[in-house]
Amino acid sequence: MKKELKKTILTLPNVMTLSRLACVPVVLICLFFPGKTGSFMAALFFAVASLTDILDGFLARKYGKVTVLGKFLDPLVDKILVSVTMIMLIPLGRIPAWMVVIIIAREMALTGLRGIAASDGIVIQAGRLGKYKTFLQSIALTALCIHYTYGGINFHLTGMIVLWAALIMTLWSGWDYFRKFYQVLVPR
Repeated sequence: MKKELKKTILTLPNVMTLSRLACVPVVLICLFFPGKTGSFMAALFFAVASLTDILDGFLARKYGKVTVLGKFLDPLVDKILVSVTMIMLIPLGRIPAWMVVIIIAREMALTGLRGIAASDGIVIQAGRLGKYKTFLQSIALTALCIHYTYGGINFHLTGMIVLWAALIMTLWSGWDYFRKFYQVLVPR
């Protein structure tokens, strides 16, 4: 029984998700040293963690390794990684606090919505808009972690432009989730 449980928990996708969680304190520590080296290292670890978010779901579906633990952990770890990174960028002056509040509030609201839906046996899957939002946030936060200008590219400005797009997608996808939930709850 233990061996079988261990097999279902320690799938490659779940290990990748746990490695993404392990990157969170590393990104946090790197941002405590916001010079060029610390910023670059934070961006590197954040980008690698973001890539595992894409790969773990793909591998889980492709090889039939989707687990209940993975369904729970994957979105939770993603929210932790993004939220901690954004919060750490506020005192560095790299991201406005109000944007962070809106993005985190949307995530909390959707988590609550999913919990309510789940209690009624309704599963609200991540939609395309949510995936685009996550992709844009990953690009924006990687650039904002880098912050400095390299090769003539102002990474702070680039990150802020992409973050604005991510904020729009955050609001749009949040509205779409609530609309779908309402349609399921109140059929016509």
